[in-house]
Amino acid sequence: MRLKTINSKFIIKAALLVGFMSFNFSNAQEIIEDEAPQVEKAKDSVVNTTRIKADGVAAVVGDFIILESDLDREIAQLKAQGADLKGLTRCELFGSLLESKLYAHQAIQDSVIVNELYIKSRVDQQIQGILGQLNGDMSKLLKFYKKDSEQALRDEMYEINKNAYLAQEMQGKVTGDIEVTPEEVRTFFNDIPKDERPTFGTELKLAEIVIIPEVTEEAKQAVIDKLKGFKVDIEENGSSFTTKVLFYTEDAASKPDGGKYTLNRKQPRMVKEFRDVAFSMQEGEISEPFETDFGYHIIYLEKIRGQEYDVRHILLRPELTQEAIKKAKDEIDEVRAKIIDGTLTFAEAAREFSDQKETKFEGGQMTNPTTQDFNFELTRMDPELYSQIQDLKDGEISEVLQDEDRINRIKFKILTVTDRIDDHEADFAKDYLKIKNLALQDKQIRAVEKWQKETIVDTYIKINGEYRDCDFQSNWLKK
Repeated sequence: MRLKTINSKFIIKAALLVGFMSFNFSNAQEIIEDEAPQVEKAKDSVVNTTRIKADGVAAVVGDFIILESDLDREIAQLKAQGADLKGLTRCELFGSLLESKLYAHQAIQDSVIVNELYIKSRVDQQIQGILGQLNGDMSKLLKFYKKDSEQALRDEMYEINKNAYLAQEMQGKVTGDIEVTPEEVRTFFNDIPKDERPTFGTELKLAEIVIIPEVTEEAKQAVIDKLKGFKVDIEENGSSFTTKVLFYTEDAASKPDGGKYTLNRKQPRMVKEFRDVAFSMQEGEISEPFETDFGYHIIYLEKIRGQEYDVRHILLRPELTQEAIKKAKDEIDEVRAKIIDGTLTFAEAAREFSDQKETKFEGGQMTNPTTQDFNFELTRMDPELYSQIQDLKDGEISEVLQDEDRINRIKFKILTVTDRIDDHEADFAKDYLKIKNLALQDKQIRAVEKWQKETIVDTYIKINGEYRDCDFQSNWLKK
């Protein structure tokens, strides 16, 4: 039963990280309007329950108060975000909410430093993200959240983000340094009864060859000249940098906020070239055009606050000529033909011709971004990638595919399946990395349980109402 317990706990924690430990405004469909406060009978499951109207203080954890209606709002947020709550009870979800508050409370006791500028910047990004989907209508946003003013909304978002930040920092302190040795992994695996060992789904190893159309020097210079023109117009004619951003920038992420980013010398977020330019500037200065992998930029340094730099930027990407696109397409067609007729192996062609730096020197072998190994589990594969390889037989070369990414508007690629591992029961040698992750999760859970047990004893906790009838995994009732 040990493995089932691990999976159950981590399903709950993964779901709650979406809602309880973040205030996610990345999609307008995820916004849930407050309804009349309601609480389900605490022992019932999330979905099939008789509901009774109530509100009041459901629990107190240290300095934090949890209202009866808080859990309903969080469950509604989780459902809207697509979290699978089937089989989870309100008691289990409420217990995890208590846990997040315990983390946040203890973080305050341990004097965990809150990066207030980071929190405010995150709130700014969240509000701008929603407004971008509401056509900039702040009154509609305030009405939706039943707030009298923008400041009231910002204050509430700030508190939620701050508490989530504290909880995450504290959780990191508890589990961040935990590692497992090979012997611990072996012991963990051997302790799982044979009939309870996990089954891993079909996995593929994939390789790719990517050809990216080349940008001409003329196209690069045209973008540089355009950015220089913006700089002159702003400095000499008083034009607005923010207005230029709204009309011209190709950075969709920062456009709704007027191209604004907050950089911190101690917390790298941007690419090195961007940071180097920003940190070399004086307040109020506009940079000369410079290049990153994403294109060409100019930066306006708006404000310096100690280690924090508020910047706005305009991103332009050089145009691709039809000749460059055709040349890239012809090249990958030729490469594919050479692989099929046996002139080159796929790996040889990748090393010689591919423009994808991350895979080129591995013979095109792709790395799973989630597991950091070469295996892609079919049921967990990115849907777009799955659609590209679902009909490929082992060793078969795909047709030429046109694709894009954050850096390249157009790229051409071919894919192949280099190995296939069918559904199978966990094998220590073949599945070591997966088993190691399960062993690490088990050790982290035990560390959290030990930390909770000790911290609950030393923290003021009061559970009210029907939640006192819950059979919590942790001793929240201090029985």
